[in-house]
Amino acid sequence: MPDRSLHHTRRSHLLVILAATSAALLAGCTSTGTGTGGDAGTSTAPPSSASPSLSRPAAPEGELPADLQDRLQTAVEGVMAEYDVPGAAAGVWIPGQGSWTTAIGLADVAGDVPVTTEMSWPIRSVTKSYTVSLILQLADEGRLSLDDTIDEYVDGITDGDRITLLELANMSSGNADYVGDAFLADFEKDPAKVYTLDELNAFVIGAPAQFDPGTEYLYTNANTNLLGAVVEKVTGQPYAEALQERILDPLGQTGTRYLTDVADWTGPHPTGYVQADGELQPQQENPSILGPAGSLFSTLDDGRVWAQTLGSGALLKPETQELREVGHEIPRPPYDLYAVGMGETNGWLGHNGEGVGFTAATFYDPETGASIVVYMNESDVPQVHPADAAFRALADVLTKGTSS
Repeated sequence: MPDRSLHHTRRSHLLVILAATSAALLAGCTSTGTGTGGDAGTSTAPPSSASPSLSRPAAPEGELPADLQDRLQTAVEGVMAEYDVPGAAAGVWIPGQGSWTTAIGLADVAGDVPVTTEMSWPIRSVTKSYTVSLILQLADEGRLSLDDTIDEYVDGITDGDRITLLELANMSSGNADYVGDAFLADFEKDPAKVYTLDELNAFVIGAPAQFDPGTEYLYTNANTNLLGAVVEKVTGQPYAEALQERILDPLGQTGTRYLTDVADWTGPHPTGYVQADGELQPQQENPSILGPAGSLFSTLDDGRVWAQTLGSGALLKPETQELREVGHEIPRPPYDLYAVGMGETNGWLGHNGEGVGFTAATFYDPETGASIVVYMNESDVPQVHPADAAFRALADVLTKGTSS
């Protein structure tokens, strides 16, 4: 689980939330490419959307049995009570059995505003699973290869002639993260500044490598943001447009948006809270500092759709999904294994997210086809990821329910 401490300054807070949050593990990393590659740089091929057969999966019909719903509700409420979480939205969907969604607690404590299941939530690092999916789609189409090196797309990255796209996607690149003294000094001059992707990646250019590519694992936002730049180079589109055309529109994700200016986060949504000095404090994060690593906002039902799409491999060729599932141990964030833009916990495939004020968990069980999504408006709980804890509690309920 994340080793998080209380924060007393803006600088230390940013370092914990944005910097690499996982310890390095020595391991051999195999880089197996997919796709036929092609010329580096902007592709001259016409833009290609996701698979023409791709469509929004429907939620299972009907409701889950009442006794199961009660146990699921109790599981979420128990996690909220244990970690003092103000509000949560959660859902469980099981093919052939039915659906269950819930909204618990307060979206805004001061205003006494209740959470609803229709609200928009920051999903933070769940965004990484979307970004890596774009890369894997492009590999399937032969517009890039996962064995391509990052210097074919972004100039000036240390060891860029040795770091492959696959190593960026599975967090074994060794490149520097962008959250260092230079970035923090720039941010502190204007915390409301809306950063572009190029500006975020500029803080990585020329920075010393943290280890040789493919020899260790270290989870950083910079890995994914560099992949966002690759998406832009290959498609010739801004990241947000490529994401919209290739994933969000085909899946009917009308509640999911890539937002870099918090002023654009309109409509009903919760306030984020952090635990500091043993108390909950409202906090607002500038989403532009996360980029393609964490700037997506979504709804509970869109989370359902993404959990199933991601975990089932509906966007990708079967062999690409199989490659995607090759994981490795990584102590933080809280997965059993971290693979290629996707984690695995007790057989469930998906992704967690955490940033200032919010945590999210989006998972799918390939064996049963069940999906679990949890959004919570609290972060910085020492040594705990609240949404992941709730996901695990819900998965445990389902395991006990199916084994009895």
